[in-house]
Formats: sequence, structure tokens, C-alpha cells
Amino acid sequence: MTSTLTTDPFPFPPTYNFPPFFTPQPNRSTRSAQLQKWSALIQAWCRHHQTFRLSLIDAVESPLFHNATLRKRVALGDARDIIDWMASSSSSSSGGGGDEDGGGGGRAEWVDANHKTVAWIWWRRPEEWAGLVADWVENTGQKNVVLTVYELLEGEATVSQEWHGMDPEVMLRSLNVLVKRGKAQVFGSEGQEGVKFF
Repeated sequence: MTSTLTTDPFPFPPTYNFPPFFTPQPNRSTRSAQLQKWSALIQAWCRHHQTFRLSLIDAVESPLFHNATLRKRVALGDARDIIDWMASSSSSSSGGGGDEDGGGGGRAEWVDANHKTVAWIWWRRPEEWAGLVADWVENTGQKNVVLTVYELLEGEATVSQEWHGMDPEVMLRSLNVLVKRGKAQVFGSEGQEGVKFF
């Protein structure tokens, strides 16, 4: 689980202290609401801990899926079901898409689709990261300048940016969005990539 832990404790929502939250609900509408709440919680947890790649095996042992006070936990199979729902392109709720409520809507993607043990958690999708990077490039006068991916992730100029310290694969996916839009060119070998913004 790639993360940069913050010193502030994570503020769990009130539903985290409700024992039925940890058990899949049989009623369809209740289950849909439960999945939306789990999705929002997982996204908030990953954002707080700057986690982009979530290992379910590690996560089910962490406070994310294990409320020690209640002695309740989400089983690995149930956690997999939650991530499957988050990975779906649209939520099954009657409200439609998941962007407003944090559920469904492609907010996760399996890294290992065959085993389903590790997932990308998109608390910001690559398209959203691409927009933030493009805005930063524009605001800091970096157009037509060659930067390394390492500089974008670890450089002093980006310390204040939300993507600082991000998983390199997420950054490359985000930069590829800009490449497709004609706003950047990525070149170089793996681990040594450079990028020029237009």
C-alpha cells in the first residue's frame, strides 16, 4: 500500500460506528446506500493517507475495514465486492451516476483484474489530475519547458501540490491524458521519463 501517512488522525464518518455498516445489507436500496457510503469512505481514507494503490489484504487488517472498538470488520470477499462496485462505470442506485455521492462511477480500478487483491482508488481520476497538472503548468510558466516525471512528483516546485509524492504510474496515466489532448509529450525510458508541455 503506497502512502505518505499524515500525522492527523482520519475523521471517520458516523456510519463507521454503526455495526450493520460492516455487514452486506440484503435490501437492494439499503445495499446501494451502503456501497455509496463505503465508496466515499474509501476515497476519503485514501486521499487522507495519499494512497493511490490499495492492497485489500492489508486494508482489511487496517482501521479502514476493521473497527476495533466495535469488533467488526469487512471480510476480504465483501471488501472485493465494494471495490467491484466502485469500479463499475455507473452506480446501480436510482440516483444515477456516482460522482455526487462518491459511489460507483469508476472510482476504482483493479490493478490485478484476475486476482482482485490490489486496486487503484480514484479519489481523483487521471483526467482530474491531468487538469490540475495543466493548470499548474500554465500558472507557473512551464509551457515548452522539459521536466522529468521525478521533478513533478518529488521536486521542490511541486511540494505544495496535491500530487506531490504521487504513485509514478498514476502520474504517467494523467500525463497520457494530456498527451491525447495535444497538451504534452512524454519521452524517455521507463523510470527516466521526461515531459514537455504545450
